[in-house]
Amino acid sequence: MAQILLVRIANSCHNFEEISKTHTTLSYLSEKSMQCHFIPPSAPHFESLWEAAVNSSKQLLTKISLNATFTFEEATTLLCGIEGVLNSRPMTPLSNDPSDYQALTPAHFLIGGVITLPPEADSSTTPMSRLKRFALVQSCIQQFWKRWSREYLPQLQRQGRWIKATRNIRVGDLFFLRQENLPPTRWALVRVQDVHPGPDGTVRVVTLRNSSGNIFKRPVVKLSLLPSEEDEREEQP
Repeated sequence: MAQILLVRIANSCHNFEEISKTHTTLSYLSEKSMQCHFIPPSAPHFESLWEAAVNSSKQLLTKISLNATFTFEEATTLLCGIEGVLNSRPMTPLSNDPSDYQALTPAHFLIGGVITLPPEADSSTTPMSRLKRFALVQSCIQQFWKRWSREYLPQLQRQGRWIKATRNIRVGDLFFLRQENLPPTRWALVRVQDVHPGPDGTVRVVTLRNSSGNIFKRPVVKLSLLPSEEDEREEQP
């Protein structure tokens, strides 16, 4: 069932390519200075960055639903939950304001804000045979979130981290704090309040502040920096 829905999503993308050529759509895109670029069919290697993300999502979807059978409505609910997880990922800080703990996500381009899911009991570790239908869908979404969020965090690390020297952590940087008990679509974003460099000048411990105003210390290995425009300019040769 999940494979059928993925095929329908692909067909929807093909229909969008046709719709984008209509006069009304072209006028709107021209007014907003927007351009659409499409890759050829059966050529996912043309856009390796986001196609790699699609590939990893498909693999995780297959793994978490391998021993489950869903109806059409259940599969739709599952895919909508996974869509919410993928579109909730933080990409870059919304501003340089030290009091701003929000990050830009794909959901901002779709709905103009962040995506949240209602609080649910954690059933990701409960055997599938003991779950009822809706609880089974919830469990699959929670399993996908736990596995995919762990794979997404290393992607935030800048390339060449262990090959060349990178800048130290600065006061005001926005980080994602790695925590194991976060529910789906919830990302622990924190700002650096103070840095504690070692004898060699490298920062390995920082004091953090979260959106609730709590202040605490953490090692830098528990943090993933959200890349900013300034960091991109510094990395350019």
